[in-house]
Amino acid sequence: MLARYRTLRREGAREIVIKKSRFIGYGKPVTSEDEAIAFIESIRKKHWDATHNCYAYVIGERDEIQKSSDDGEPSGTAGRPILEVIKAQQLKFAAIVVTRYFGGIMLGAGGLIRAYTEGAVQAIEASEPIERVLRRKVSVEADYTWYGKIENELRSRGWHVGDTVFADRVTVVCLPEDGETERFVAWMTDLTQGRATITVGEAEYCDF
Repeated sequence: MLARYRTLRREGAREIVIKKSRFIGYGKPVTSEDEAIAFIESIRKKHWDATHNCYAYVIGERDEIQKSSDDGEPSGTAGRPILEVIKAQQLKFAAIVVTRYFGGIMLGAGGLIRAYTEGAVQAIEASEPIERVLRRKVSVEADYTWYGKIENELRSRGWHVGDTVFADRVTVVCLPEDGETERFVAWMTDLTQGRATITVGEAEYCDF
């Protein structure tokens, strides 16, 4: 699994008008090619009357799957520029569709490339680019007399914290980056003089 990667937070859309043509950019995080295709088909269904629904998507930890379509625009003027925006912003597991309603004014090849590039940029901004970081859940259970020290040290050293559970003892769920788990456990054991119960859980991606 990747230690960290950039993707989109949510599905988003934004419209721009260039020389009377409407360009509507849609973005969505996707986990598979099937999900990307389903997203593209949903936009096509929504905008069945559009002149073009051009798209691109990148999937895989190493960007193994990269596909794009001009959907009837001159070759290389739509799908490829959208794909280049995704790659330039270093996004993974992301799909972009730019829908065009022709406004009657020809844009030329250069104009189309600029328009679809801007449509993709707007789609990405509307979908909120984020960084996903692989973190490990580490539960630290201790007596309440240790809580103030644990909380202060975590905050001062910049360790990320999830939930805090108050029961017979206090449990602080910490979220160190996966590669820092051993160092964190050793540090916490030393901090609490071995009096805390430390449980290492599953790794999961957290958004920042």
